[in-house]
Amino acid sequence: MANRRKSSGKNRIVQPAVAQLPVDYPALLRGIKDRIQTAQIKAGLAVNRELVLLYWEIGRDILSRQKAKGWGAKVIDHLARDLRGSFPQMKGLSSRNLKYMRAFAKAWPDREIVQEALAQITW
Repeated sequence: MANRRKSSGKNRIVQPAVAQLPVDYPALLRGIKDRIQTAQIKAGLAVNRELVLLYWEIGRDILSRQKAKGWGAKVIDHLARDLRGSFPQMKGLSSRNLKYMRAFAKAWPDREIVQEALAQITW
């Protein structure tokens, strides 16, 4: 535990010398660091899976409206502008990428197949 000493009227924390640390401290630190890194990797994988599914859903929505209502490329261009305006910090919402999303949904029309494929990808 750190000692508090008065110095110039201010409290400061004095770190214990390495020799004062418990013998198992390095193992504790290593274990915690490993768990943090593992959690970061798992979080990144989960985000990737969710984004791929989101992109598929966006593509499916565009594709279904094009088929049902005869949407053209101009609507996709307008959609891209509106989405980028609403989410300026998010990359990947260009007109070209929306067309890739549509192609993705067209190539893989069944959501369950997409989810199964995502579950098997380890990135």
